[in-house]
Amino acid sequence: MPDPNLLSESSGDAPIFDQESWQLTPEQVQLTTQARELGQSKFAGRAELWDREAIFPTENYHDLDAAGFLGLCIPKSEGGIGADLKTYALVAAEIGRYCGATALTFNMHISSTLWSGDLTNDLDLTDAERESHHQHRALHYDRILNQGKIYSQPFSEGNAAAAGKMPFGTSARRMDGGWLINGKKVFASLSGHAHYYGVLATEVKAGASVRDTLYLAVPADAEGVSVVGDWDPLGMRGTVSRTLIFEDVFIPQEAQLMPPGIYHQAAVRWPHMFTTLTPTYLGIMQGAFDFMVKYLRGEVPEAPPIKRRMHGVKQVAVAQMRIMLEQSKSLWFQTMNEAQVDPSKESRLRAYATQYTVMENANEMCQLAIRTCGGHSMLKSLPLERLYRDSRCGALMLPWTAEICLDRLGRETLYEKGETDD
Repeated sequence: MPDPNLLSESSGDAPIFDQESWQLTPEQVQLTTQARELGQSKFAGRAELWDREAIFPTENYHDLDAAGFLGLCIPKSEGGIGADLKTYALVAAEIGRYCGATALTFNMHISSTLWSGDLTNDLDLTDAERESHHQHRALHYDRILNQGKIYSQPFSEGNAAAAGKMPFGTSARRMDGGWLINGKKVFASLSGHAHYYGVLATEVKAGASVRDTLYLAVPADAEGVSVVGDWDPLGMRGTVSRTLIFEDVFIPQEAQLMPPGIYHQAAVRWPHMFTTLTPTYLGIMQGAFDFMVKYLRGEVPEAPPIKRRMHGVKQVAVAQMRIMLEQSKSLWFQTMNEAQVDPSKESRLRAYATQYTVMENANEMCQLAIRTCGGHSMLKSLPLERLYRDSRCGALMLPWTAEICLDRLGRETLYEKGETDD
């Protein structure tokens, strides 16, 4: 548990989710307060630099490590904070208000611990698999907790593998004592900055399918690992998501983050594991709304101290955006409440709806905030322009892009499993 003495008593920004209205636990209040304090005092002032230069927010990760947040979702039995998915999401949303790139890359690190932690504990493993997994994950957790190591989670390959429609092209051939990895990952966040890449690869065997996916931690400094290409995107520039190449990279058996075949079981039975991107964009939505209100009240230090709140057209716009924010928060919070193994069909469909809603509404919120604030809000010296560019990236992110969510919502609403029109 982070040191409560690190918490500031300054008023600052109000919480995205207050304790009484949303019935947060004392632990959730403490952790979100600490994240909000870090965001206000550290991350907000640095965000423009990471964005302008497209460089990784290393200093922010030093702060996250010092606060104990690198171990946020490591089980308490292993020395971590032991946060569940909902608690992680609440923390990450607060971070996303102030630096989207930090929140988004934090998701990649945290997912490595969340998936290998309580999520795997909920799945069907043999006693031998469970014992072996606990031994392996203890090595990864020790690196994080005691050495400050950062893990990433490169998914995309430029094909349909990350969406679960085909096996990953990155391959893992079983060797004596481990595996030999070959392949390529694109849009690989933290490339060149994570210490370990949590790689999803297909085990080389006859008739291999998506069920034969392995989840392996590849050391960034291993022989055969390289980072290539430039990184100059529209938004989320601080994620530094360059291309990773693996050429005959040998990793030992203890590099497993999940036992063989368990990733596929998790993807089917624990679908909420793929909602971990949404907190970043909910935070961006809140950050854009917060800025707009302060701007219209003449309270933004970098902007002219002119009040614009008396205009009726702006009041109506603020009201509409407040409704959008409340709708998004409520749907998102309900989905996080429902996160569990083997959710109902309705819960799974609500997760798709939540992913779509948050990703699209974040960008719409930023668009409307710029229009309502007016010309000065487009300046790069103010955060709204960066929030707008960052917000547009969410709908594109695998494994649940906005298009995939729409496709699954329509199809799975109209068809039960196994139904056809033949």
